[in-house]
Amino acid sequence: MTTSLIILAAVIILMAMSIRIIQQQRVAVVERLGKFQRIMHPGLNLFIPIVDRVRVYHDLRIQQTNVPPQSVITRDNVQVLIDTIVFYQVVGPEQATYGIFDYVLGVRNITTATMRQIIGNLELDETLSGRERISSEIRTALDEATEKWGVRIERVEVIDIKPPLDIQEAMDKQMKAERNRRAIILEAEAAKQDMILRAEGDKTSKVLRAEGDRASVELQALGEARAIADVAEAEKRRIQLLIEGGLNDQVLTYKSFEALEKIAMGPANKIFIPTTAVESLGSIGAIGEMLKATSGNSNKA
Repeated sequence: MTTSLIILAAVIILMAMSIRIIQQQRVAVVERLGKFQRIMHPGLNLFIPIVDRVRVYHDLRIQQTNVPPQSVITRDNVQVLIDTIVFYQVVGPEQATYGIFDYVLGVRNITTATMRQIIGNLELDETLSGRERISSEIRTALDEATEKWGVRIERVEVIDIKPPLDIQEAMDKQMKAERNRRAIILEAEAAKQDMILRAEGDKTSKVLRAEGDRASVELQALGEARAIADVAEAEKRRIQLLIEGGLNDQVLTYKSFEALEKIAMGPANKIFIPTTAVESLGSIGAIGEMLKATSGNSNKA
């Protein structure tokens, strides 16, 4: 009875040991008698206990590793401290297991060596302004090395570049002086723009005022010309109506005489009569005398 229980317990233990449940985004490298046998993927997996064993589990998600701050000397002999972070992903579990002892350590070491080589060819100003270039060159070097490790480099970021304290103070002073210079230039530019805008506004105002005065004079002259034309047209029309009404020069002269008579009744001491009016009046008088003579002869007969 006891032996049977032992055997049953051993069978249960072996069955439990033969079952492996792998979580999502994880894989397991299985060796059989010390030799690579297969990769177990997420889900339920069976394998032979004692004969097979899981060498290592790999996380297939994107991971990150911080490269410890490195003291690097630039081409102009300035020591700077650079902090870097690398994002990577295991894409070949077998190569990541057998290609290198510790791929994370390998990534850090390659990053450090490449960074020293890159910074050694750059001056301090180029180093401070060339983070993107440094990150790109480190990633290129890592891609070449990690391809056979089954590791893909997703991104390399230079987090911080710290120059020595005295250099930082000098840079701060330089930056402050540069900001003051830019502020002075901007203030001068603003004053210049203000003067220009004021001058342009004054010029535009004068031009508009002159154009308004000229337009006013032109309109006034046009109005006067039209008024004169209207008066002339009215006078022309009046004369035409007088002619059409049968008025000749003698009647007009007689009308002039009537007007002179009215003037003579005024306070004027002297009256100047036009020559044509005198001649016309003489003619009228001669006609009157002729009519009187004719009338006298008729009465005698």
